[in-house]
Amino acid sequence: MATTDEPTADGTAPERAADLPPTPTTDLPTLLEQVERWIRHDVDDRDVDELTRLVDFATADEGRRHPRALAELQDRFAGTLQFGTAGLRGTMAGGPNRMNRAVVIRAAAGLGAHLIRTLGPGSGPRVVVGYDARHRSADFARDSAAVLAAAGCEVLMLPRPLPTPILAFAVRHLDADAGVMVTASHNPAADNGYKVYLGGRAETGPGQGAQIVPPHDALIAEAIADVGPADEVPRADGGWAELDLGVVEEYLRTLAPLRPADPGAASRLKVVTTSLHGVGGRLLARALADAGFTRVTPVEEQSYPDPDFPSVSFPNPEETGAMDLALGLAIEVGADLVIANDPDADRCAVAVLDTTQGTHQGVETARSSGWRMLHGDEVGMLLGTEAVARATGRPGATVASSVVSSRALARLAADAGVAHATTLTGFKWISRTEGLVFGYEEALGYCVDPEHVRDKDGISAAVLVAGLAARLAASGRTLVDALDDIARDHGLYVTDQLAGRFDDLRQIPETMSRLRSDPPSTLGGSPVTTVVDLADGYDGLPPTDGLLLLAEDHTRVIVRPSGTEPKVKCYLETVTDVARDASALEVGTARVAARERLVALKGELAGHLGL
Repeated sequence: MATTDEPTADGTAPERAADLPPTPTTDLPTLLEQVERWIRHDVDDRDVDELTRLVDFATADEGRRHPRALAELQDRFAGTLQFGTAGLRGTMAGGPNRMNRAVVIRAAAGLGAHLIRTLGPGSGPRVVVGYDARHRSADFARDSAAVLAAAGCEVLMLPRPLPTPILAFAVRHLDADAGVMVTASHNPAADNGYKVYLGGRAETGPGQGAQIVPPHDALIAEAIADVGPADEVPRADGGWAELDLGVVEEYLRTLAPLRPADPGAASRLKVVTTSLHGVGGRLLARALADAGFTRVTPVEEQSYPDPDFPSVSFPNPEETGAMDLALGLAIEVGADLVIANDPDADRCAVAVLDTTQGTHQGVETARSSGWRMLHGDEVGMLLGTEAVARATGRPGATVASSVVSSRALARLAADAGVAHATTLTGFKWISRTEGLVFGYEEALGYCVDPEHVRDKDGISAAVLVAGLAARLAASGRTLVDALDDIARDHGLYVTDQLAGRFDDLRQIPETMSRLRSDPPSTLGGSPVTTVVDLADGYDGLPPTDGLLLLAEDHTRVIVRPSGTEPKVKCYLETVTDVARDASALEVGTARVAARERLVALKGELAGHLGL
C-alpha cells in the first residue's frame, strides 16, 4: 500500500537497511543461534540486555511466542546495516541491522583499513572525528577514535557536539585525510548516522574534503566485511587529541567575506532563529552577531540541544508544524526574516512575509498573515543570483545544482555567461564540481564557500541570506521583491514535491517499472514531449534510478526512489514567462497560479502512480 507524504528533505544517505523487509526466518533455532553469537561478541551491555529481553518475548513459555517481538528480531538480523555513499544511517538498537556500538566499531575498523591500504603502511592517516548531540553520538565518536587510533591513525576529536559544517571545515583546514561525523541530520530521534569525508592525501581532486563517492564507499564496505566481531577489534585507551574551540573560531573567521557591507542595515533587520533542538544554535547566534545582526530572537524552546526533539514531531524544517513556534514568534516580535537550521545545521530554511500569500480570514495565524517558507529552490535562486554576479567574468568559475533542483540556476548562469553544472542528487556530487563557486540542491542545502567547506552549510548560508535581506530592507525591499526581479529577468520557476510512502518496499521498483512502461502523456494538460530514463544517463550524468518527463509548456517532472526512506519522490516544476515591467501584484498572481497548477499536477501524478 502506498500513501502520499508531505515533502521532506532529500538526503544522500544509502538505503536504511532497517526499513527493508526482513528476510523470512522460518528456522527459529538458526535465528536464535545468530542472536546468541551476536550477543556473545557485543560490546554494549544495554544492547545485550535489550536483545536478551527481545529473545525472551519471542520465545515465551509453552510456545506462546510474541509475533511482534519475533518479527522485530527477524528484522534486526535480516542483514547488516549497509555502508554506502553517505556512510551509515539507521535506528539505534541492538543487532547487525541497526545503529549501535558494535556496528560503528566495525565501520571504523573498515575505514581505518581502507585509509592505510590507500596511503600505505606507516602513513599515519589524519582523521578528524565530530559528533552531534543525539543519543549515543558521543559514544559512537569515542569508539571511532579508539579504533582508528589503534589502527595507526592520527585522530583529532572535535571538543564538543558541533554542527556538521565544522567537521567538514576541519577536514580541509587541518589537511586531514578523512573525517567522520556522527549524526543523523534531520532524521527522527530514534536514528543516528555515520558520515565519512575524504581529503588530504586520500582525495586530491576538486572534491577534497567532501563526502565519499564510489569507489571509496564500496572499498570501505569491503574492508568492513573483512573485520571480525566487534569485541575483537583493537581499541586504544587513548592516544587521540582533543581539539580546542580554536577550530570554531577559525571557521567563524572564514565567514567575514560573507557578512553584509553595511553593518547599520544588518543592525536594523529583525531576525527570528531556531535550531530545532540541534547543535547549531550557539554557532548561528555568534555568526549573526559577528555580521552585525543585533536584533536576533531565538526560539528559546528549541535553542538548546535535546536529542528527543520534544517540540516537533519530526526535526526537519520542511515538515508540517516544525516551524510553527518560529513563525508564531515572528508575528510576536514583528520580524523581517525567519531562519532555521536542521539539527546538525548543514541545512538552512528561510521564511518571509509575503503579502500576496495572506488570506486574512478567521483567526489570524502566521500563515494567514502571509508568512511562508521559501522553497529550497527559491533560496537557491536568491543565493545563486548573488553567486553568478560575483562569478561573472571569472574564467572557470562554475555554479552547480542537482538534477532534481530547479532549472532556474542554469538559466541565471547562461544569461550571465557563467558556467553551470548539473549533478546527481547530493552534495557528495555537487561539491566535486570543477571550479565550484556556489552549489545548491532543493532540499535546503547550500554551499556558499566551497573553498573552506566542501559541503552544504546552514550557518554560512544563513549569514549570506540575512545579509541579502538586510541590504534589500535598507532600500525598502524584501526577498520576495528580489524573487520577483528574478522572475521578470529570467522567467518564473515554481517548484513543488510529491512523495509516496510504501509499506511494501517491493512496490517501489514495481511503481518505477510501471511508470517507465506507461508514462503520462500529458502534464497539467500539456503534451509530454520528452521522456528520459535516467538509468541510461542524462546530460553527461552517470546512470541513476529515475525518470524525467518534459511537457510542451516546459513543465518538468522527475520521479525517483528516495535514498533514505521507503518512498518514491516526484519533483515538479513549472515555468511561466513574466513581463519585464510586470507589477509586484502581477508577479504574485502568476506565482499563485503556478502553485495551483502544481497542486493539480500532484493530484494527476498521485493517481498515475497509484499513491
